[in-house]
Amino acid sequence: MPEPRGELEYVNAFTLLVAVVLSAQATDTGVNKATRALFKAADTPQKMVALGEDRVRDHVKTIGLFRNKAKNVVLLSQRLIAEYGGEVPRSREALETLPGVGRKTANVVLNIAFDEPTIAVDTHLFRVANRIPLAPGKNPLAVELGLLKIIPKEFMRHAHHWLILHGRYVCKARRPECGKCVIADLCSSPERTTV
Repeated sequence: MPEPRGELEYVNAFTLLVAVVLSAQATDTGVNKATRALFKAADTPQKMVALGEDRVRDHVKTIGLFRNKAKNVVLLSQRLIAEYGGEVPRSREALETLPGVGRKTANVVLNIAFDEPTIAVDTHLFRVANRIPLAPGKNPLAVELGLLKIIPKEFMRHAHHWLILHGRYVCKARRPECGKCVIADLCSSPERTTV
């Protein structure tokens, strides 16, 4: 996959940010179902604030933790308007000041919206990095820093997508599909089912 893509649907940097905030502890498929109508109604921070928390909540009620997420979406929209002229900031530090945005979310937005070579460590990537082991670590930050040290610069922009998709569809948590794995011969995991 020379140009891997995330599976969240979005129309601009703002809707990407909202989708990633909503995706915490939820599936991309579920988020996409909820955000299609939401993004038709509100694809800018100004429109999201005008929509209001109750109507945002109605759009995202099928997603886990929807009440808190709806509140954060409206709050981050207000902050974007007040502090960033309605634009999504291009720095991790600024993104992490927004409600509902942590390091992983900031890294996803920087990578996808702004083509920054970041590593967003989700549960799939964390598992793969520890299982193979590619960059073992006790927490997502340790895995991220380990990967940043070993991934060649020319692969950095797409590395997190390759690893996340590999973990989601091949190196699964319960039943890794080692027979489909392109690096099974390099894997030293005790969970490996093929040679």
